[in-house]
Order: sequence, then C-alpha cells, then structure tokens
Amino acid sequence: MEMRRAFRLNGFLMLGVFILLVIGVVLESHALSSGATGGARTVIGIALAVTILAAVLAASGFITVNPNQAKVIQFFGRYIGSVDESGFHWVTPLSSRRGISLRIRNFETQKLKVNDLDGNPVEIAAVVVYQVVDSYKAAFAVDDYEDFVRTQSETAVRHLATTHPYQTDDASTSSLRDGAEVAGELTTELRARTELAGIEIIEARITHLAYAPEIAQAMLVRQQAAQVVAARSRIVEGAVGMVGMALDRLAEQGVVDLDEERKAAMVSNLLVVLCGDRSAAPVVNAGTLYA
Repeated sequence: MEMRRAFRLNGFLMLGVFILLVIGVVLESHALSSGATGGARTVIGIALAVTILAAVLAASGFITVNPNQAKVIQFFGRYIGSVDESGFHWVTPLSSRRGISLRIRNFETQKLKVNDLDGNPVEIAAVVVYQVVDSYKAAFAVDDYEDFVRTQSETAVRHLATTHPYQTDDASTSSLRDGAEVAGELTTELRARTELAGIEIIEARITHLAYAPEIAQAMLVRQQAAQVVAARSRIVEGAVGMVGMALDRLAEQGVVDLDEERKAAMVSNLLVVLCGDRSAAPVVNAGTLYA
C-alpha cells in the first residue's frame, strides 16, 4: 500500500460549526429546563442528544500539523491516509493519529571494528543524512524507522569495509581512503536498504577510518617504508637521467675523452653523490686523471 492523502477540512471552518453546536446545546438545554411538557419535551430531548453527539464528534476531529511533519490517520485500525500540510485541520472523527517527522536528520554510527578486504582490522564510522518521504511506510512497514535506519547503516558500513582494502597501490581498485567514490557506494547501498521503510538517504560519508590499535604501529612502519622506497625510486630515476645528461654533454662538447672504465667510475661517483642521503665530502685529485 502507498501513502495517500487523508480526508480533511479546514479546521477553523469546523471550529465555527463546533461553536454553533455548543450554542445549540445550551439553547436546547435551556428550553428543556424551561418547563416544556409532553411531545415538545421529547423532541427537544432528542434534538439535545443529537446535538451533543455531533459536538463530541466534531471536537474529536481537530488536529494541528507542524511544518515538516505528517499525521498518519487510522480509523479503528484501518489506515485512511496522511496529512502532511501544516496548519489546523479537521479529519475523520474518532480516528487515531500518529505524528511522523519529515525533517532532515543525521546521525553518526558507532566506531565499528571490521576486517578490510586484505584481512587487516580497521576502525570505521560514518555519518548518515536521511529524511522520511513516505509516512505510511515509515509508520507501518517497520517497527521503528529510526532504529531500522541505524541498523541498516551499520550493516552497510560493515559490508563496505569488507569489500575494499584500507589502501591500495592499484589504480584500478578503489580503497576506503577514496572518499568521494566510497561515499557514493555507501549512499547507493543505503538507499536500496531503506527504501522499503519510506526513507530517502540524502548523503552518507565516512567520518572515521583508522587501523585497529593492535596493528596501527606495524602499519605505520609499513607505510613509512613504502614512502621511503617510493622516494628512493624517484631519486634514482632522476640521478640516472642527470648522469646520462652529464656524459652526453661532455662527449658533445669535447671537454674530456673518457674510456669505458673511466666512464664507469664517473657514473659510480655521480650516483653515490646524487643518491646518498648525506652531503658528499669532495676529494680534490691533485694528480693526473689516470694516476
């Protein structure tokens, strides 16, 4: 069943009708107590009873709907519609009403400890922004839509963590650290999970992501080692280019003619100087080049 609009009338109009009914009750009561006898008394008594019943029914139909709120209307257990327009209304009398907030809400999941795709334990949490768009489903499809959203959010975050590595060097594989892509996947999955409860997921993003304490130090050393290797690779790549350029310029300008053995020695010395992690201490050769 889908949400539908409930029967309603302007509340102020029906308030005027209710006031007229109250005045009718007062006048009929006065007429009844003024000494009417016989058939007139019976007619007035019946009219008074009907008027009182009508006034009671009229009084039971008034509702007030706040902005960004919906009222789910039930008549003896049967859903007869919802009112989501703010204001003062009159609906089916003797019906029960349940308020459902249509405001945008957000909450942050607990920090969950999950193994990522590589089997490393990580701590992860997310913030979810959602809104009720179908008051019927939110009221009757699940027991408690707020608790339902929280449970499904934690389930989706766990599933996301187990299907992605914490980080990866493979450009074709997304990791948990790819914020925009991971947020899109999480939002899409949550929308599919909560649609049956009349919930629209506006946004879902990772707010906390870290290795579990028991492996955090080891993973930090690993990351530092990876960064050192990457830096050294760049240094070696640059140094090789500089050495090649130096040999080519020397040969091109005829500054010095080196045999293969001297070229190898020069390359070795240049690489040591360029790739070393400490400043080189130059040694001046006071003899000949081939001494």
